[in-house]
Amino acid sequence: MYKLTGVTKQYQKGRGIVAALQGVDLVIDDGEWLAIQGPTGHGKTTLLQMLGGLDRPTAGSVMFGAGVGKGSGDAVGEDLARLRESQVTKVRAESIGFIFQTFNLVPTLSAQENVETALVPLHISAAARRDRAAAALADVGLSDRARHLPSELSGGQQQRVAIARALVKQPMVLLADEPTGNLDEDTRDDLIGLLEKLWRDQQLTVVLVTHDSTVARRAQRLGVMRHGKLSIKQDTRAQAAGKPSVSG
Repeated sequence: MYKLTGVTKQYQKGRGIVAALQGVDLVIDDGEWLAIQGPTGHGKTTLLQMLGGLDRPTAGSVMFGAGVGKGSGDAVGEDLARLRESQVTKVRAESIGFIFQTFNLVPTLSAQENVETALVPLHISAAARRDRAAAALADVGLSDRARHLPSELSGGQQQRVAIARALVKQPMVLLADEPTGNLDEDTRDDLIGLLEKLWRDQQLTVVLVTHDSTVARRAQRLGVMRHGKLSIKQDTRAQAAGKPSVSG
């Protein structure tokens, strides 16, 4: 799904340079769930933005697409760092779903309408948008809330709408930035259980940034970002296959 090679991101801050990412190398397989932890300001969100094509590296490549990943040999993919902006926008619209801590719902639109917004760039008919949005809301247990405005929903329900919006276009990958950061523990646990079910049922690739160790431990792999560098601290994929796990 992804292969990052030597990804560096530098920002100008006053007269100095801030290195948000420092030569990150990373392979993410199709159908994998990777969680990323680390202190605030050490590059977690910047890395997620690179994976989503929301920002471009100062140096390095971000290969994305079918077959890109471990053991893929001569797999063909697209370098998000080199595509034109219109091409990256198309990749985001068709293949990548986003979930944010602050939900980012349109307050004047119903839950159904918020979910439908993800399908507008895909030029899908109005009737098909309605059907797919209704199905996505059903998948997250909110069929009975389709006509409610965000202000009429709890925080957990709003995040479920955001998940439905991210998944309604049937993306290849789901990127989540602190998706449970504004939720209480019980709601957090329900939401992560839902994400885990959707990940398995829909065979998604999931990359999740979180400060919450309880959430991070649900992932197959756990990476830690410090000072712009990524290290893998836990990998349960081999254990699931009955093989010894090796941490990097």
